[in-house]
Amino acid sequence: MTRTTSPLHLVVVSAGLSVPSSTRLLADRLTESVRRELAGAGRPVEVRVVELRDLAVPIANNFVTGFPAPALDEAIEAVTGADALIAVTPVFTASYSGLFKSFFDLIEPDALSGKPVLIAATGGTARHSLVLEHALRPLFAYLRAVVVPTAVYAASEDWGGTGDPLTATLPDRIARAGRELARMLAPAAGVPAQGAPEDAVTADLFA
Repeated sequence: MTRTTSPLHLVVVSAGLSVPSSTRLLADRLTESVRRELAGAGRPVEVRVVELRDLAVPIANNFVTGFPAPALDEAIEAVTGADALIAVTPVFTASYSGLFKSFFDLIEPDALSGKPVLIAATGGTARHSLVLEHALRPLFAYLRAVVVPTAVYAASEDWGGTGDPLTATLPDRIARAGRELARMLAPAAGVPAQGAPEDAVTADLFA
């Protein structure tokens, strides 16, 4: 008898504002990395993308009325019911976007408890890379999520370039972060470690 494995549910939250968006592009590449690792381990995955740009008005109205519109309520349920999250935001004034923060302000404090999360951000300059550690990681720590060791920041010069020669390239960092999230989701499936991500976390911040 063939053994069937129920798919894992991965929700991707993208706070990009433009179309096309570098934030969405980074989210898609991270998603593909996780999907590829899980496929190699024999684990199917279903992906749902939540574009916060499309929910900006419902999010604002929720703060005024106290009630989420159906589309917003569905997005919140998808996030809280997922097996894991990928959360990506553009950087504004050295922090996550207001839209990104407003959405997660609507999540109950315990709703993400123990949930694996991969955090990432995009910005025009590498100077904003520490946003991952001083803003995003504390936010998800407050929500009691489990954030993977490697957080990915993509500056404008990272796209299509080699990046800083002293650190890993953007594709390398994406692959490492995807592998770490996949290992959290399917540790028994034997997703290979292929390196020691904890040794490169600090270097990744400045890539």
